Amino acid sequence: MKVLVIDDDAGLRKSLSLILGDAEHDVVTAEDGARGLVAAESYQPDLILCDVRMPEMDGLEFLAKYTESGGTALVMMITAYGSIDLAIEAMKNGAYDYIPKPFGAEEVLLTLRKAEEREQLRREVGRLRNEVRADRRFGELVARSPRMVEALEVASKAAPYDSPVLVTGASGTGKELVARLIHRQSSRGEAAFVPVNCGAIPDNLLESEFFGHVKGAFTGADRDRKGLFAAADGGTLFLDEISELPLQLQVKLLRALQEGRIRPVGGTGEVEVDVRVISATNRDLEQAVQDGDFREDLYYRLAVVPVHLPTLAARREEIPDLARHLLERHSARLGIPVEGIEPDAMEVLLEYPWPGNVRELENVLERALVLTDGDRIRAEDLPEGVRVPRPVEVLADPDGDLSVKRRSAELEKYLIQRALERTGGNKTQAADLLDLSPRALRYKVQDYNLT
Repeated sequence: MKVLVIDDDAGLRKSLSLILGDAEHDVVTAEDGARGLVAAESYQPDLILCDVRMPEMDGLEFLAKYTESGGTALVMMITAYGSIDLAIEAMKNGAYDYIPKPFGAEEVLLTLRKAEEREQLRREVGRLRNEVRADRRFGELVARSPRMVEALEVASKAAPYDSPVLVTGASGTGKELVARLIHRQSSRGEAAFVPVNCGAIPDNLLESEFFGHVKGAFTGADRDRKGLFAAADGGTLFLDEISELPLQLQVKLLRALQEGRIRPVGGTGEVEVDVRVISATNRDLEQAVQDGDFREDLYYRLAVVPVHLPTLAARREEIPDLARHLLERHSARLGIPVEGIEPDAMEVLLEYPWPGNVRELENVLERALVLTDGDRIRAEDLPEGVRVPRPVEVLADPDGDLSVKRRSAELEKYLIQRALERTGGNKTQAADLLDLSPRALRYKVQDYNLT
C-alpha cells in the first residue's frame, strides 16, 4: 500500500517509515500540511497518516483542503492524548480513524491492515456497482451485452414519440417484448396494444382483418365488424412478420399510415384512426425491397426508427441471468420448487448455439423443470440435442428436430461460415456467394457471433 506520513516530528516520520517499510509498504513523508498536499497530489497515496497538531497548517486544515481537492485516500490522524477531541472532530469531517500517541509497531500495522481491508471492500463494492450499472433494466427486460443495451436504449428513446418503429432480429429474440416495452413507456401505455401475426392470416381475409367490413360486404359478412386498426385506436398496433404482407395490402397499409384513415371493406366512407404502428420481421426488408417483394415507400414509412436485436449466441453473457429468471418464472407458474441450475448444466447452456434464441432457451428450461427429479437442474435434465448439438450434416434427419425456423437458422449459420472460409473472410464476396446484400450479411455475422 502507498502511505503518506505527514508530521512535523522528524523522529516520528523516520520511525513510521521504518515500521511501514519493514511491512513492505511504500512510504513518502512530509513535514507539514502544506507540503503534505503537494505530496498527496503527486504521489496519489492509498492512505495518509497525518498529525493533528502541526505549525502553519494543522491536520484539520489539511483534511479539509485535501477533501476539497478531490482526494480519495483514507486519512488517519495521529494524535497525542490531549488532542483526542480534535481527532474525533477530524473523523466527523471524513477521517477514517486515529492513532493515539505513544503507539507501538504492532498497533500501527494492525490499524493499517484494517484500513487496507476496508479499502479492498470499498473497491469491491465499486466493482459490483459497475456490474449493476452494466445490467441495464428496461421495464421487465434486463440487458448486459453492449449490443442489447444499445438496442433497448434506442427503443426507450423512441417510446415517447409516435414515430413508427421497425424491430428486426432472428426468430425468438424477443421482438414482441420490445414492442410491448415501447408501448408501455409511451403516452399510449394505458391504451390497447394489439398484436397481429401478418403471416398467420389468409390473404383473402387480410383486408377485412386490418380495416374491418360492413354487413353484406362479402359472403358470410352478416354484421358490421371492426378491424385491427379500429381495435388499436388510441393505442399501438404491432405488426409481426410484416414481410409476409402481400403487395396489394402493402399499398392500403401505406395509405392508412400516411392519412390516418381507413375504409372498411364494402364501406363507402372513411374512418379516422389514431394508431401508433410498431412492426417486426426476421427478414432483411431492404433485401426484400430489392427483390421486389416489399414496397420501398412502405419500408421507409415503417422503419423511421429501426431497432435490431442480436441473437442469444451473440450475447452469451446474459444466459446465466436469463436462465435463472426464466426458471424462477416457470417454477412459480407450474408449482415445481426448483432452487437453481447446477454448474454443469449452466456450462451446457453457455456452450449450446441456441438457433431458436430466447424462445428455445425457455422451452428447454421448462422441459427440464418438468422432468427433473431433484431440486436443481442438472446437465442430464437437459435434452440430448442441447447437451450434444447435432452437426449440420444431419439437418435432414427425419427423426430429429423438425422446426423449420430452428433448423433453417442452423443451416444459415453453417452456409455463412463456409462462405467466409471460401472467401478468406471477404464479406463482400461472401455476400455474393450467399445471395445476400452486404448489409444483411453484416447483421447475420453479428447475430451468429461469427466476428
